Amino acid sequence: MCTIVLLRRPDHGWPLVLAANRDELVDRPWRAPGRHWPDRPNVVAGLDESAGGTWLGLNDAGVVAAVSNRRGALGPASGKRSRGELPLAALEHASAEAAANALGGIAAAAYRPFNLVIADRRRAFWLRNREGADKIERFDVPEGLSMLTAGEIDDPASPRIRTYLPRFRAAAAPEPGRGDWDDWRALLASREGDGGGDPNAAMTVVTDTGFGTVSGSLVALPEVAGRGARPVWLFAPGRPDRTPYAPVRG
Repeated sequence: MCTIVLLRRPDHGWPLVLAANRDELVDRPWRAPGRHWPDRPNVVAGLDESAGGTWLGLNDAGVVAAVSNRRGALGPASGKRSRGELPLAALEHASAEAAANALGGIAAAAYRPFNLVIADRRRAFWLRNREGADKIERFDVPEGLSMLTAGEIDDPASPRIRTYLPRFRAAAAPEPGRGDWDDWRALLASREGDGGGDPNAAMTVVTDTGFGTVSGSLVALPEVAGRGARPVWLFAPGRPDRTPYAPVRG
């Protein structure tokens, strides 16, 4: 159950800011974000070495895509395609809208349930594949701050969203141009739950079952690419409560 936080500010110098913690089996092999695919030279993304896909990526056109399983659908299944293909497929497109249009037409039954976020400087979309669905559902992500885990967007039934959505909304927004991510970095590192004893209610998940938060990302897209303004991606290659972030060099 990964966490994706989106801040959309269309009239701001940094109109899209995204944070993501990846929760996964801690012994599943992966590589930090880079240009790992010779046939996709314009894509920077983390590499899942087990299936060859990714959980989060960014292309040179300024499209970012991130995928998460839905509740009860962790891991692969016989006869199903890897959900790690989906962000890579989205990043073949030059805009979030084009990517969402294309991915909205895939065969839902070919994949286990997923949540897929696709965004750029102008638009952001959430694609949902529910258990037993015969088609992919597509929604616009509204302006402001939204949060998605393994269920519905901004869903108060999720202990993590119920606890942390108000905290993100109350936190100081990042200032990527100045390198100021302090409040968001602290929230991504938090191991505080909702008081119910469920470790999955925390932002950084730590369990004794071999599952937990394995990395963290902070991404920002500038209003205009070039002119000295470039996308920012800071990556923590481990638990964000004890692993420093460093810039991804694309």
